[in-house]
Amino acid sequence: MTGQVTSKASPQRRSWLMVLPVIVFLALAALFWLRLGDGDPSRIPSALIGHPAPQTSLPPLQGLLSDGAQVPGLDPAKFEGKVSVVNVWASWCVPCHDEAPLLTELAKDNRLQLIGINYKDAPDNARRFLSRYGNPFASVGVDGNGRAAIEWGVYGVPETFIVGRNGEITYKLVGPITPDNIDSALMAEIDKAVNAASISRKLWSAD
Repeated sequence: MTGQVTSKASPQRRSWLMVLPVIVFLALAALFWLRLGDGDPSRIPSALIGHPAPQTSLPPLQGLLSDGAQVPGLDPAKFEGKVSVVNVWASWCVPCHDEAPLLTELAKDNRLQLIGINYKDAPDNARRFLSRYGNPFASVGVDGNGRAAIEWGVYGVPETFIVGRNGEITYKLVGPITPDNIDSALMAEIDKAVNAASISRKLWSAD
């Protein structure tokens, strides 16, 4: 009698164990979607917002020239005193090609400096990419092994960060810059960072 009960219960237990991973996956997917809100990737939180930008120095992209001089690599000291937009990109990244013209336009804003982190890329391909679209970056650091991307908390390329004049990260955009989000999200956050810096400078002068 006991053997019959056991044999009937075992298939039910196996069925439950097969369904359990699906339930867990659906629960995680639902949680992820709720965190995204309306699907805006910029809503994904970053633990680094409000904290100093990583003090990670990166070598330059060798052979990338501006006015005949080597474009410098990433120097964390350059974050101090100016609003910075840090873009993590790669030539093999399809969305990076789409956002390149928008970065070129963004670089014309003299209130900020545009800094590139070239992620796990072949140097020749990276130079060809910037030759094709134009180089919007004041400096380009090469993250050949992906270590810097880990320190910046990068989910995947492209990603864009805003760093205030005090060297702290104020905003993170996950995914490409697009015509839809450049004004409503990115430029709005740049304006906030610039205005905050102006207020701080006035208060400092008053003291």
